[in-house]
Amino acid sequence: MFYFLYQIFADSGITGSNLFRYITFRSAMAAVTALAISLFVGPFIIRKLREMQIGEEIRLDGPQSHLSKAGTPTMGGLIILASTLIPTMLWADLSNTYVLLVLLATAWMGVVGFIDDYLKAIKKMKKGLVARYKTAGQISLGLIVGLVMIMTPEFERFATVTTIPFVKDLNFDFGYFYIPMVIFVITATSNATNLTDGLDGLSIGVVSIAMTAFAVMCYVTGNVNFSDYLNILYIPQASELTIFCTAMVGAGLGFLWYNAYPAQVFMGDTGALAIGSALGTLAVLIKKELLLPIIGAVLVAENISVIAQVMYFKYTKKKYGEGRRIFLMAPLHHHFELKGWHETKVVTRFWIMAILCALLTLTTFKVR
Repeated sequence: MFYFLYQIFADSGITGSNLFRYITFRSAMAAVTALAISLFVGPFIIRKLREMQIGEEIRLDGPQSHLSKAGTPTMGGLIILASTLIPTMLWADLSNTYVLLVLLATAWMGVVGFIDDYLKAIKKMKKGLVARYKTAGQISLGLIVGLVMIMTPEFERFATVTTIPFVKDLNFDFGYFYIPMVIFVITATSNATNLTDGLDGLSIGVVSIAMTAFAVMCYVTGNVNFSDYLNILYIPQASELTIFCTAMVGAGLGFLWYNAYPAQVFMGDTGALAIGSALGTLAVLIKKELLLPIIGAVLVAENISVIAQVMYFKYTKKKYGEGRRIFLMAPLHHHFELKGWHETKVVTRFWIMAILCALLTLTTFKVR
């Protein structure tokens, strides 16, 4: 909205109005606005969730230390959604297709997650939204994003290609497999973020760190000088995504204020699916899909730990008649908890790994 107003009053001569044309200024303001909104609306939403008795149900077969968390308000993802979407709409150029796509992805999976939380927390349906409906939501979102990128003229020059890390002047073209790839990236990232959301502050911290790195990548990818200097694919208009990234970082920090141990609220699927799909969509939009496993290594490790645990259990049960486990418990963060690490130590160490992975990802722009 502010960018739209700037365009109207660009020639008015009003002192300071030119600031609104700069992405760096609008990105900083988006982060501050998001943080302020989350800190302001957080207590109100938490109080309402508590009054409506929308509390988290704790797995009885999980770590015993988690039983005390039963009844903690969930669906706190509403705080993240409000604090991300509103600042982005205020400070970004809403005629930019990249911004519209990432807003759509965040809101889309936010709605799917909200339905899942609603069925579990209010309707008391233990499994929530049936898995195939949740998957259908992810697939349909990936299909829309993929089709828009193939059919819209502004993506025409590089619609189905992606950047190959560590290799200079070489991109990979997915060709006919582009849309399945987009569906896979968005589905896998949203599910991985959901699986990671098992300890206070873990998921929002890891995603906020990744979003900070994405803010840098979006800015340099859409800047002709930086992209030329770094010898990366230049994508006009992609730098506008920086505003969305910084808004989500601000929203994440604000949410962490209430989600830090001991958590006053959980994000639920409303938040986890939304921020995960936003991460995957950003990677698709700026052609950094192959960097996603590095920048989101913690999310990938959590996802793989679950897949490996299930597959190994089924394999050993079939071969030996008794299911065996690789980890004490999956996802991975529960394994370390059962090894005796305190929850805050697990979260802090996973954050450290996420920061290292984010830095490693940024180094790939020079290591070519």
